[in-house]
Amino acid sequence: MRLLRSIMILCWACVLSSCATMTQRGWVPPPDFLDSASTQAVVVRPDGTGFKVKVTAFEKNKVSGAWDRVMGPFSGVVGRSGIAVLNEKHEGDGKTPSGIFPLGPAFGKEVALETGLSYRQTFPDDVWVDDTKSPQYNQWVKTPTGAASFEKMLREDGLYDAGIVVQYNTTPVIPGRGSAIFMHIWRDNGRAPTAGCVALEQRRLRELLKWLDIKKKPVIVIGN
Repeated sequence: MRLLRSIMILCWACVLSSCATMTQRGWVPPPDFLDSASTQAVVVRPDGTGFKVKVTAFEKNKVSGAWDRVMGPFSGVVGRSGIAVLNEKHEGDGKTPSGIFPLGPAFGKEVALETGLSYRQTFPDDVWVDDTKSPQYNQWVKTPTGAASFEKMLREDGLYDAGIVVQYNTTPVIPGRGSAIFMHIWRDNGRAPTAGCVALEQRRLRELLKWLDIKKKPVIVIGN
């Protein structure tokens, strides 16, 4: 079943890379396989070479079944080493994972954000574990923790003032396959890559947060 799922994800990634599938309204995808109830998708595709990408939001048309473009494309950035080949993402490689992943919850330093996703406020003791040997690997936990390394969720540089968890390597969690993949605010006006996340201008990210709806089971589609 896992092999079949990987093959089908690869097939959709191939379809997305073909200009023939694009229309003025959006794209015509193959039959749904991730979750037939998903009706929102954020598509991330390379913009040339390097870490630059274009991010476009689509919603499934209830009548035609096609995916209509709602907003974008927006400029964005990914990992310093670009987008990984399907199933070849590893901890510390500087790559953004490719595939299709559920989005949410949202998070940030504010008491509340304008979003249709579930939301979790961050505090100084909130961390995301990236220690591959820890039983808490790729999990959001409170300090103190026995993990040898982790990332603070309340950052001083403001990159996580608002963000969205990308559910990559979460069910199940496989040690070493990558951790802490988010959509968050970009650094240096988009002139700097991430360590593996997808980053946008804060205004664009907040537009996405406002549009995303947990009831529509949103996903992110990342591929070349």
